[in-house]
Amino acid sequence: MRMLLKTGSLLVVNFLPLSFARAQVKNQLPAPGMCHVEAVEYKGWHAQQMSNHWVALTFIPQNGGRLIQFTFNGHPYLFVNPEYAGKYFPPTSKQWFNYGGDKLWLLPEGNDDEQHWVGNSDLIDDGQFTFRKISEGKECEIELTGPADPQTGVQFSRTIQLGSDSPQVRFRARMKNVTGHSLEWSMQSVSQYDTSDAAAQSRINPNFWAFTPANPSSSYLNRYHVRYGPAQNSSVSVRDDGLFALHYVHMAAELWLDSTDGWLAVLDGATKYSMVERFRFEENKPYPGKASVIFWTNGSGLQLSSDGEPVLRADEEGKPPFYMEAELNSPLCRLRAGESCDFETEWFPTRTEDNIHGVTDASILVKPLHASRMDNGKITITGSFGVFFPGQLLVRLYDQQGASVGTIAGADVSPTELVTLQTEISADTKAARLSLHLVDANGVDRGSLGEVPVSPMEKLK
Repeated sequence: MRMLLKTGSLLVVNFLPLSFARAQVKNQLPAPGMCHVEAVEYKGWHAQQMSNHWVALTFIPQNGGRLIQFTFNGHPYLFVNPEYAGKYFPPTSKQWFNYGGDKLWLLPEGNDDEQHWVGNSDLIDDGQFTFRKISEGKECEIELTGPADPQTGVQFSRTIQLGSDSPQVRFRARMKNVTGHSLEWSMQSVSQYDTSDAAAQSRINPNFWAFTPANPSSSYLNRYHVRYGPAQNSSVSVRDDGLFALHYVHMAAELWLDSTDGWLAVLDGATKYSMVERFRFEENKPYPGKASVIFWTNGSGLQLSSDGEPVLRADEEGKPPFYMEAELNSPLCRLRAGESCDFETEWFPTRTEDNIHGVTDASILVKPLHASRMDNGKITITGSFGVFFPGQLLVRLYDQQGASVGTIAGADVSPTELVTLQTEISADTKAARLSLHLVDANGVDRGSLGEVPVSPMEKLK
């Protein structure tokens, strides 16, 4: 089914989402204009939930301060391990209890010396966090504070902010040196995305993707580094448009990128939902192993047996679960005793297809903006976008010298619907360039969805 929305002379075609198994059960979310923070039960855990009209974030403070699930428009994004649902195990450095969700880790990892984090379910991964509600109503903010870890010498805290007028979520992670000497660590935001089939958790989702811009001046040979897994991996590529593209397959692989553009995107092509994670790349600061973005595809890994034969093995007992990790790294923080450093990220859930061509401040680009002059004098505009904010589209027109020659108001749009344009507008004959902007419900210009020249005249067919 599709709906044609027309405002003024701009036509917007919105393809309404189909019903998928994962999206059938929706949370009871607050009405528009409000956000709430409340205690809830989630899969047997005592949890805290922060929600607005679009999204719900569910936290289990006692299990490492995890964001265990994130839902948008009723669609859950994160992997929750059914083996450990509702359970809690005391911290240990000898075993890893992978509950799933999203959490904070440390880099560099390893067991070389005290400047490497060994991992497993120690205090960093699985310590009990305290939960504090800072505000709710028009704006919601919560704070999670972890225990001081004597092994690494750091203490994590995290504040999460959610407005009442969009699905945008802001995260600020803080790492404090709780020792009497200097330390150097990187914070890592680790999000485990569910890559199972929407209709059957026992099957793989065959159309799950991740993207990030590859660095054109990368320090890595192939513009990415294979830290674990096969060097020749047909599910990974750097496209001609400069995007690193990863198609999830059920094979263990870890891929490092020194991406500088400040975003990654995860796409579920089956249910047409996506998530954009943003961060600020700090050019003059060192990153762990030079990586700002890391992807991990969970699955069976190729290992050598005791007699030297290659075999496929799983880290977990039996068949490893279906999930992909999207990891954002902070620069390495050199902290003196008592000092702290922050790492800020943002999430933008929206609708999509199974491919993208980039990300702007206001949207994910499914099909880039294009404009061409017809022989009847009108301008044809095409493109497809997943917007980050509810609001209205505006077309801004400019002549060859960059002077404004008009603005045309368009239809209302929402992050819950993919926006597809295929329309004609009447415009000044001097218009040589146009941009498409998104203005939110509060009148704030959220940025451009694209800016393109008006191509030469095309004949009507």
